[in-house]
Amino acid sequence: MIDHERDLASVREATERLLNDAASWDNAAVAEPSRLPGWSRGHVLAHLSRNADALVNVLRGLPMYASAEARDADIERDAARPLDAHLADLRATADRFQSVAAEPADWSRTVELRNGVTDSASRLPFRRWVEVALHHVDLGAGYELEDLPEEFTDREIAFLADRFAGLESVPPTALRADDGRTWTTGRTRGRDEEAVTVSGPAADLLGWLAGRRDGSALKTEGGALPALPPL
Repeated sequence: MIDHERDLASVREATERLLNDAASWDNAAVAEPSRLPGWSRGHVLAHLSRNADALVNVLRGLPMYASAEARDADIERDAARPLDAHLADLRATADRFQSVAAEPADWSRTVELRNGVTDSASRLPFRRWVEVALHHVDLGAGYELEDLPEEFTDREIAFLADRFAGLESVPPTALRADDGRTWTTGRTRGRDEEAVTVSGPAADLLGWLAGRRDGSALKTEGGALPALPPL
């Protein structure tokens, strides 16, 4: 059962953690490359602010973004701002998301995100948590996948495994973390088809599924490491 109120508290904690880390930077650090190809740290911070606004739109029954072009243009517009402007914007938009999410609402309703994707409104706080947590790692400033809360790692692995489930391009795959947790993903196994087992630390499983690591730290049995489509 999704607890959106608990997830909202986790979003708040993750946002404060990111803001506290970024507060130690200077303007030059904002302009440095992030771990996302073609994006500076400023691009990542701008994206996080605009994503909070976009999720407010979703909660209010509006289109998430005016268009894909407008989304990209807004990020480019804001990326080069000084650190203080980024921090103020991120805090203000995060507070706005929390405020709108605290309003009485039917959290069981279906909402529409980008590219026609739909989901339960109750999952939006977790989706925001994903944005804040993974992009904190993408900033390349000392916060790593291993630092993410265990609950987050477990839920995001399960979410991504479900996202790739049923895809014909992904072989039947069993995921096994070193601590014993397991998940399955990929297409349904045929009568004579063996599943590929991918095992390793949970952080490395998450990194591979989320496109943040190449999977070289993982072990495979029954076949090569599956190629995953981009998120």
